[in-house]
Amino acid sequence: MIFVDTCIIIDYINGKVELSEDEKSSFYMNSIVENEVIIGAKNKRDLATTNKKISDFPMLDIDQDIMDLSTRLLNQYGLSHGMGIYDSIIASTCLIYDLPLWTHNKKDFRY
Repeated sequence: MIFVDTCIIIDYINGKVELSEDEKSSFYMNSIVENEVIIGAKNKRDLATTNKKISDFPMLDIDQDIMDLSTRLLNQYGLSHGMGIYDSIIASTCLIYDLPLWTHNKKDFRY
C-alpha cells in the first residue's frame, strides 16, 4: 500500500504514469488529493474523465486523529518550512496509516 500525492494522480490522468488495474488497488488517496485533482479540470468533459480515472483508487478516511496530527504538524512546520494545510493533512494521513508517500514534491515533505 502506497499513498499517492496529487502530482502523481495528475501524471496518471495525463498519461505520464502508467498503472495496471491491479496496481491501482495498491495506491491510495484521500479526499484532499481527490479535491486537488478535481479543481484542475478545465471543463465538464475533463471533469468527467478525471472522475472516472480517479474512481479506481481506494480512498482513505480523514478522521479526527489525522486532523489532530495535521494541526501539530502545522504548528511545528507551518512557519519554519511553509507547510500548507493540504500537505499537512496528506502527511498526517501517511503517518497515521503508516504508508509511504509517492510524490514528485519531496521538498514539501522532507521534514
